[in-house]
Amino acid sequence: MLRHPYTRYDQLYVYNFDRTDLGQIDDPDLIGTWIEDETAILFFHKEKAELIETIRKRSDATILYEANLNYQDWEAGLDITTFSVPPLTVAPLWEVDKLQLGVGEIAIHLDPSVIFGSGFHPTTRLCLQVITDMITSDSKAIESMVDLGTGTGLLSIGAAKLGVQNIRCYDNNPFACEVAQKNVTINECEKQIQVMEADLRAKLPDTNVDLLVANLYKGLLLEFFNNPDFWNAKYYIISGFVPSMEEELLAALPMDKLKLLERRKSEMWRLWLLARK
Repeated sequence: MLRHPYTRYDQLYVYNFDRTDLGQIDDPDLIGTWIEDETAILFFHKEKAELIETIRKRSDATILYEANLNYQDWEAGLDITTFSVPPLTVAPLWEVDKLQLGVGEIAIHLDPSVIFGSGFHPTTRLCLQVITDMITSDSKAIESMVDLGTGTGLLSIGAAKLGVQNIRCYDNNPFACEVAQKNVTINECEKQIQVMEADLRAKLPDTNVDLLVANLYKGLLLEFFNNPDFWNAKYYIISGFVPSMEEELLAALPMDKLKLLERRKSEMWRLWLLARK
């Protein structure tokens, strides 16, 4: 995350360790620690060879790889800048000061960090657009929402800014939860949004809500589709897949319980809007 004195991301210095128990890391240049598959990936604003060697020795860990890359490269070559999904306007923290809103526009201030969900991936933008369309539509009353795999928290914050009062968002990545909580706080949505760390494979949260959003990868979607506890919401936004995956995913849907209301696409990615019968 961005901490004083940093106001934006430039160079990323990345160190991947073969274990997660690295001890306390208190360094002003630390962006965060990504825990995945029993490994820890440390992100810094500056090169940290001496600190990394200290961590390696005290934890008896092995460094799997190191990388130095531009933030834009981390974001797949995209320049993270202000964009709009009317009436929402999403601005990274380094552009907030120059943000000018028109009549009826609603601002979201976002620290995208190095977490999925900055709004520039097509699936995140698709989900945000459908959430906006649903909430601003007279035909669908959305008062509660669950966001599975929240990332930066953008989708939940967008829903909260549009008036949804009861939102629970989950991620199994502690760093993602930390970033999401920061974004919830700076957007003053704490009363509407709960951010929770959870292993969704182990146990699904209560899905008895108006809207469930699952922008995830195919394997996890298939697991959820085969779990009856997943199918308690009124509406579902499902994304994170490409056309070659649709046949297998469609075959796993309990269509006796569902209606496919809409199918959208952006670039190579697809989204479904489903309703429970």
